Order: sequence, then C-alpha cells, then structure tokens
Amino acid sequence: MKIYTKTGDKGQTSLIGGARVPKYHLRIETYGTVDELNSYIGLISCQDIDESYKLLLKEIQDRLFTIGASLAADPEKSKMKIPDLHESDVVLLEDKIDAMNEELPPLKHFILPGGNTVVSYCHLARCVCRRAERLTVQLAESSFVDERVTVYLNRLSDFLFVLARKLNMDFKAEENIWIPRI
Repeated sequence: MKIYTKTGDKGQTSLIGGARVPKYHLRIETYGTVDELNSYIGLISCQDIDESYKLLLKEIQDRLFTIGASLAADPEKSKMKIPDLHESDVVLLEDKIDAMNEELPPLKHFILPGGNTVVSYCHLARCVCRRAERLTVQLAESSFVDERVTVYLNRLSDFLFVLARKLNMDFKAEENIWIPRI
C-alpha cells in the first residue's frame, strides 16, 4: 500500500462514506485536532513516567482513534461500522481524576503551565484537547456528532490538568502557581 494517493492534491479529501470535502472543512479540522492531541498524548507517554500512566495514556490514544473515526465518518453516507465510545470510557477518566486528586494538595491558586518538561507536555495536550472540544461542539451545531465525544473530550482535558499536577508532585517539583499582580 502506497502512503501517497495523490487524491488530495487539489485540496479535497474523502470522509468515511466517500463524500469529498475541502481539507479546511470543519469536520476535517475537528478530527485533525484530535489527531494532534493524540500525538501530544504519545509524547507524554514517551517520557520517564510510571508504567501505569503509560498504559492509561495508550488506552486514551485508542479512544482518540475511536473519536477520530467517528468524526471522519460522513453521518449521511457512511455505512461502515465505526467503533464507538462507551460511558465506561468517561467513567474511567473520572475515576483516575478522583484517585489522583486524593493524593494532591487542595487547589488554591490557578496553575501556570510548566514545572518540568512532561508537565508542560500535559498542559499543551490539555490546550489542544480544549480546542478539539470547541471544534466538536461547533461541528455538532450543523452535523451529527455523538454527544459522548464532547463529554469524553471535556473529561480528558480535566484529566490532563490533574495528571500535570500529579506528575509535578511525582517529580517533587514546586507547583507553578499564578499570583496575580494587583
């Protein structure tokens, strides 16, 4: 199988189902942002972090591929069976957030991104996740999007924030808090 097909050379691409759309189409921008997020998650998992985090991040990457497939499918024309999200996928994130939060000091300030490299990668991923969520919400205004996609992305951004705090604690780095100048 060749990587290049030349079918997109004129600025069009295909959705699952065969519909051709411009590469700047909101649906393409949305699943492209999910793909970007997935790459940041991969970057986090390549860092020197506990193996349990790496396994969880791989699970999250799998769910992001599920989301990408869902977003890449033309809701009007696709007959292909697409993997779907389950409520348990969201519950898993919530359970992990709760478990990490139990170990963290109470949040009393806004946190500035940074602290160390892996924590910074978590904050970058969180920002991309929020953008993916905003694009998904916008796409859902004009086309079908499984509502679990938006819920999952919302919870994932929360997870990434808490993971950043937890990794900061694991690395015994001081939390980078924001003290507003008044």
